[in-house]
Amino acid sequence: MNRRVFGFSLICGFILLHFCRMTFAGVITPMPSFTDKDRVLILAPHPDDEGIATGGVIQQALKSGAKVKVVLLTNGENNELSFIVYKKRPVLRPKELLAMGEMRFGETLNAAEVLGLSPGDVVSLGYPDFGTMDIFTEYWGPVKRPFRGMLSRQLYVPYESARSFGSPYVGESILGELRDILLDFKPTKVFVSHPADVNRDHRALYLFTKVALWDLEGQISPPELYPYIVHVVGWPTPRGYFPALALNVPPELVKSDIQWQTDPLEEGEVLKKHDAIMKYVSQVKCAPRYLVTFDRSNELFGDYPSVPIVRQMTSLPAWQRVGTGDDGGSTKVKASARQIASVSYARQGNNFLVRMVLKNAFDKELGVSIFLMGYRKDVPFAQMPKIRLIVGIDGFHIKDGRKNVPSKEVQYVVKDRELVFTLPLSLLGSPERILSTAKTSLYDLTLDETAWRVLLLK
Repeated sequence: MNRRVFGFSLICGFILLHFCRMTFAGVITPMPSFTDKDRVLILAPHPDDEGIATGGVIQQALKSGAKVKVVLLTNGENNELSFIVYKKRPVLRPKELLAMGEMRFGETLNAAEVLGLSPGDVVSLGYPDFGTMDIFTEYWGPVKRPFRGMLSRQLYVPYESARSFGSPYVGESILGELRDILLDFKPTKVFVSHPADVNRDHRALYLFTKVALWDLEGQISPPELYPYIVHVVGWPTPRGYFPALALNVPPELVKSDIQWQTDPLEEGEVLKKHDAIMKYVSQVKCAPRYLVTFDRSNELFGDYPSVPIVRQMTSLPAWQRVGTGDDGGSTKVKASARQIASVSYARQGNNFLVRMVLKNAFDKELGVSIFLMGYRKDVPFAQMPKIRLIVGIDGFHIKDGRKNVPSKEVQYVVKDRELVFTLPLSLLGSPERILSTAKTSLYDLTLDETAWRVLLLK
C-alpha cells in the first residue's frame, strides 16, 4: 500500500476513532499495555480467529517480552463452502475433510510465524467444528455415544497432531483440557471468543472457558478476560481492506452493558497482521474481502458484567431485565427482524422465574427455548443439570441435556406477547451461578437468539 495514502488514511482513522470514543463516551476505554510479566493466552474457536481478532495483541505482547500461547478449539473442518472454492469441488468424504482440518491448522502455524510465534506456542485441541455448542448443552456424563461430527462423522478427536488426540467428543473432555491448559500456563490475560457472537463454536468456547476459570478459583490468580467478537450480521463495515479505519462497536451492541476496550495498533502492526491474515489461504480464497476487514487501526474487546439475581420473599416478582432485544445482545438478525423484545429473571424464595417478552403475540409455530445451566463450586459441572425449557407446536417440554424431564414441577403462563416460567431452583441443582440464553426458532431453524449471560444468585 502506498505509504502516503496510508498516512492520509491513518489520520482519517484517528479522527473516526476519536469520534467513536466521543459517541460511546464511558463505554470504550483503552486496553492496558502488556508487560514482560504478562502471560497471554489466546483461545480461538477456529483457525484464523486468533489472527483476525488478536493479530495486533499477539505482536504487542511479544514486543513487551510477555509469553504468548495460542489454543485452537477446533481445526475448522466443517467449513464446506470455503473448501469447495479452494478445491473447486465438494469435499465430503471424512478423510478429505480431516485433511482440510490439518491444512487449516498448518495455515495457523504459518500465520503465527509471521506474527512472531513459534510452532510450540500454538496448540490444537481438534474438537468438532460446528459441534461444540451441542456438546456444551447436551453431551455430559453417561451418554450412549459421544457427539458425532456433522460431516466428518467422528466421535473422537481424530488429529494426531492435536493435544486431545483420541479424546471423546463430550463436555468433560473439552472442560478438562481447558482447565489443564489454564492451570499449567497460568495466564494473566485471556483473549476468547464472545458470548454474543453469532457462531455457535464462538459462544461455546466462551462458556467452556468461564466454567474452567470458575473451577480454578483459588488455584490460579484470576486472569483478566478479554472477549473478542467476530460474527455479527452485517458487521464490520465497510467490507474490505481499510487498515486506517477503526473497528467500531457493532450497532446491535451499542446500547448493551458490555464494557468495551480498544487496543490501537501501530502502522507496522497493521501491515504485519495483514501479512498473517493472507496465510489463511483456504479462507481468503473463499472470502477475499472478509478476513482483511478485521485488519484495522485497532482491535476491540469487551465482556458483559454478571447479573445479580437477589432472592425475594414478596408476592410479586421484582424482575431483573437483562440486556437483550433493543438493548443489544442479539447479533443474529437486524433489529427490524428480531423476535425477542426482552428477557428478565427473578428469584422468589426457592423458585426461579424467567419472563420472555416477544415483539408480537406468541404463536406456537414459533418455538421458544430458554437455556439454564447451573453452576456451583462443590459439584462437578458435568453433574449439574443442563435445563432447556421448550414451548412450541408440540406443547411444553423440559430437557436436561438429551434427556426428557417430567414437567410437573415447572409452570408456564402465556399471555399475548409474554411467557413466564416458574421452576424450583432444585431442578437446576441449587446453583450459585446460572448461564442462560433465550432463542426463537421455526422448526430447527434459529430465528433470534440472545447473548449468553452469567446470572449470580444472591
